[in-house]
Amino acid sequence: MKAVPSRWAPALLLVALSACSTSSPDVVGRGEAQRLSTVVDAVVLSTRPVVVEGSQSGVGSTAGGLIGGIAGSTVGGQREAMVVGVLGAVVGGVMGNVVERSVTREPALEILVQLNNGDRRAVVQALAAETFAPGDAVILVSTGGKVRVTRAPPLAPQPAAIVPAPGKS
Repeated sequence: MKAVPSRWAPALLLVALSACSTSSPDVVGRGEAQRLSTVVDAVVLSTRPVVVEGSQSGVGSTAGGLIGGIAGSTVGGQREAMVVGVLGAVVGGVMGNVVERSVTREPALEILVQLNNGDRRAVVQALAAETFAPGDAVILVSTGGKVRVTRAPPLAPQPAAIVPAPGKS
């Protein structure tokens, strides 16, 4: 059996991690489609940049361990290959975990809003195409326990009340 060259290990690890999900407010999950959402009007009080920590799902350490073990097992004779393969798996697992955490970290925005009833809420969401400034009218869209902030659409004009003509009832 031909082993995977160790110089390909980082590339293979990144490919394995590319299937990680996003928390972007511009992406709606399949489970959120065709579900009724609650919408609440609010005004932005402030925003500040934050970083959402990367995940540790085990995919990175597993992939790194496999790649490190395979790469290490190609070194030397049978006995050395076993020892270096185990060491390669351990080192690869640690490196894979570090890579997974750094690849899945994402810049985000903490948005502090005030609802129409005076209550205040803070929402952290991944950076998106929309930007927010204090005073902006926004809506909080809640679906299945998740909340996202988006710009409030302009209010539709209310239809004029129909007033009967004088003398007619």
